[in-house]
Amino acid sequence: MASLRCFLRSGKSAVSVVLRREFSKTSPVAVQVNVRDALNQAMDEELERDERVFLLGEEVAQYDGAYKVSRGLWKKYGDKRIIDTPITEMGFAGIAVGAAFAGLRPICEFMTWNFSMQAIDQVINSAAKTYYMSAGAQPVPIVFRGPNGSSAGVAAQHSQCFAAWYGHCPGLKVVSPWNSEDARGLLKASIRDDNPVVFLENELMYGVPFELSEEVMHKDFVVPIGKAKVERQGTHITLVSHSRCVGFCLDAAAFLAKEGVECEVVNLRTIRPLDVDTIEASVIKTGHLVTVEGGWPQYGVGAEICARIMEGPAFNYLDAPAVRVTGVDIPMPYAKILEDHSVPQIKDIIFSVKKVLNM
Repeated sequence: MASLRCFLRSGKSAVSVVLRREFSKTSPVAVQVNVRDALNQAMDEELERDERVFLLGEEVAQYDGAYKVSRGLWKKYGDKRIIDTPITEMGFAGIAVGAAFAGLRPICEFMTWNFSMQAIDQVINSAAKTYYMSAGAQPVPIVFRGPNGSSAGVAAQHSQCFAAWYGHCPGLKVVSPWNSEDARGLLKASIRDDNPVVFLENELMYGVPFELSEEVMHKDFVVPIGKAKVERQGTHITLVSHSRCVGFCLDAAAFLAKEGVECEVVNLRTIRPLDVDTIEASVIKTGHLVTVEGGWPQYGVGAEICARIMEGPAFNYLDAPAVRVTGVDIPMPYAKILEDHSVPQIKDIIFSVKKVLNM
């Protein structure tokens, strides 16, 4: 009774203390954001933060983007900062590189990375090499972005993965996000970076929602370029992947867990620079390695990872040869059944894990 009388005498101040304590215990509510909206938010916030940032590309303005990633930006920022271009990748990529030379921070959208072949001289010879050739006097702060890899039913000329193509070139940073956190944090980091960044999205991931915490939704949240993330802890085998295939690896890991196999899943996030330290630490821990990617096998991302493991200290911890799961070494077929057999599936990952573990 004495404590109750004390509480009643305290009046509003005691109530406010109790409420403050209760509120402090409440964890922030996560929100569902799909990858498309995460990219849109990242560009919107960076356009607002820095007046030097602008977006150009085919249909990015009045049409809101071919995949609606730039929805609403033209209405908010106008013609000078959201710029529709003619269908000439070489032309508008060159304009973007020149703008970066002049001190602006362009975001150059390719409707698909397959079309970047029209502009590869601008990306490789102009953007990637200028900082080195100028002895560090001329930075090139530019982001080249758009959908990469296989989609659905668009056949050979629209289904290539360019991670290995651009990851081969010094002077570029190459980023490959999987989920909404990756997309939001990495795009913001890329726009703020003073180097040319190749930002490889995936068309099939645009509409996929993920939970984002209050921290990730903050305007100053960035994901550091060059740092991988362990998405699932495991002890028996390491699965290393990027982009959409990270989800496949997590699904395969969930299935294998029912059979007593604990897979550690590493989301690369960045192709160049490659976070070899995180991969090596995981392989030393598990003793087994499977790489998973949607691109072709020869000279691919998985091939580079296997070479780095073989050349480094983690090789001595391998209990079995590393295995690669990749796209099939052919141009992408149009027929759906052939297309499904040409890209990695969850069953392919499960089969490879069991092969490595001799199950």
